[in-house]
Amino acid sequence: MNQIAKTHNPTMSSREIAELTGKRHHHVVRDVRAMIDALGDEPDLGHLREEKDARGYTSCFHLDRYYSEVLVTGYDVHRRAAVIRRWMELEQKAAPSLPDFNDPIAAAEAWIEAKKAEQVAIATKAEIGSRREATAMATASTATRRANQLERDLDRSKDYCTIKRMSMLTHGQKYNWRLLKSASQDLGIPAIDVFDANYGTVKAYHADVWMEAYGLEVVA
Repeated sequence: MNQIAKTHNPTMSSREIAELTGKRHHHVVRDVRAMIDALGDEPDLGHLREEKDARGYTSCFHLDRYYSEVLVTGYDVHRRAAVIRRWMELEQKAAPSLPDFNDPIAAAEAWIEAKKAEQVAIATKAEIGSRREATAMATASTATRRANQLERDLDRSKDYCTIKRMSMLTHGQKYNWRLLKSASQDLGIPAIDVFDANYGTVKAYHADVWMEAYGLEVVA
């Protein structure tokens, strides 16, 4: 029932998890998909393997211990215990037996295998680190672009003023948005949308429009 992934680390199939927990397999598959969606672009999700049948439908998923335990976190304690107990059995079976160190050939082979495993672990860790670093850099780059855009928008907005702000600056004076819109069209300077806590966005009109419509200057 248990499958071995390409990394030679033990994995547990969604079918075995269904048997251990007494859940229907398609419900376990549904739970796995929900977990994947919730975790988003977590780099380690690449270790989770999906197996499909000849029609292209999901036959089962293969999960390592980490994702198996993440999956069953929402299950009741008896189901969690059954899965964790099975993982203890799998890991005990997968643990290498100690070589006969009285046999120099066996000892040398064991040393070589241990070194190979160590190199694989180092390479895997480096690959995961690189993926995480790339994700972090992409996120930082996106945040930087947004900050720069916001800075440009704020700088640009100094030349604009909303009716609400102008009313506050002129101690409650009322202004007609139709007149401002008409002046905006005449001058060929369209209004811009700016954030407003009450309405989401409102129109802000350029300083030249305010001067044309009401002879008022926009104070930055």
